[in-house]
Amino acid sequence: MVKLEYSVQKPLNREPDLEKLVSSFITKDGYDRNHGPIPHLSASSHHVSVYGSVKRELSLSIDDLKSLPQHNVICALQCAGNRRHTMRTKLKEVSGIDWFDGAVMNCKWTGPLLKDVLEKAGISLDQGKCDDAHVAFACFQTQVQDDEWYGASIPLSRALDATSSVLLALSMNDAPLTPNHGAPVRVVTPGIAGARSVKWLDRITVQMSESVNYYQQHDYKILPPEADCAEKAEKWWAKVPAIQDMPVNSVIAVPKSETTVERDENACVEVKGYALPSGADGPIVRVEVSADGGEKWTDAELLVAGEYEKDENVELKWAWCLWRANVRVDKGKGKKIVSRATDSKGNTQDRCPEWNFRGVAYNGYGEVTELEFV
Repeated sequence: MVKLEYSVQKPLNREPDLEKLVSSFITKDGYDRNHGPIPHLSASSHHVSVYGSVKRELSLSIDDLKSLPQHNVICALQCAGNRRHTMRTKLKEVSGIDWFDGAVMNCKWTGPLLKDVLEKAGISLDQGKCDDAHVAFACFQTQVQDDEWYGASIPLSRALDATSSVLLALSMNDAPLTPNHGAPVRVVTPGIAGARSVKWLDRITVQMSESVNYYQQHDYKILPPEADCAEKAEKWWAKVPAIQDMPVNSVIAVPKSETTVERDENACVEVKGYALPSGADGPIVRVEVSADGGEKWTDAELLVAGEYEKDENVELKWAWCLWRANVRVDKGKGKKIVSRATDSKGNTQDRCPEWNFRGVAYNGYGEVTELEFV
């Protein structure tokens, strides 16, 4: 029996400073989102089991996973509750941890495709059933806040699509995963809510239903507005699908709200931030910024992805886009700047989405408020 060590006794949930977050294309110090303590597992003894509707049940060591073809993908991993604070304060109270705009990180992930692992096991379903099946992920290493284990699932069709780049990640930014990011192996589901990217992965199951785990069935869902309290939400959990793809989004990181900003000689201020495509519809192709409530828009400069721009071995459609713009503003207090992003399939941010009980998938215009321009 492997003895586990825990780096924290309570869930570690934190996000970095926004200006620091957007200072580099690759995130070195990203957010942490956990529902229980962080286990420290031994890579030499850990195994991932593959069960369910497969021809061969597998128990794969980390070395087994390393022996499979390795795939690189740069993607933005984002908590479904990113920007919850804005929904809470701009619309009305929601249920959940008060995330601001930094519950996201853009990293290079490396490991075998989930598709290759499933093909090694062999799917024992006919094509008709495959279209309705799911792949469930489970971590049994620690008891979580609302269940005895953590689990999630995605459609099997997504897992078997090589272009979806779903990985069993062994490394992050060319280094082994750290315990807080799921060492020694985690799932990475590009474009999909971070809740499905299960850390400290123990088991993969091919099955005809979604994961039964609390966090798939009673959380991370966009409930209708009439579900405006916990009691009313109960009748909706089983009727509403779990979030998979995250929506197009943008965030302003510089300047910060409630600060004084000096204009340059052209009466302009520099605005910087990040933008995220909708699900598989990347990359971001346009970001616009407005200082007059959306009457006039300035196109932002989309910053290049550095050394990865011409690397044929790394995908970028799932990555975030960093951007900057010089925006002309008038002197005064109580000013606001907003941003909106558009991805390659034409998905564009709306001014404000509909309220939902859990405050998830908020993607109204990026905004900073109560600015003073001098």
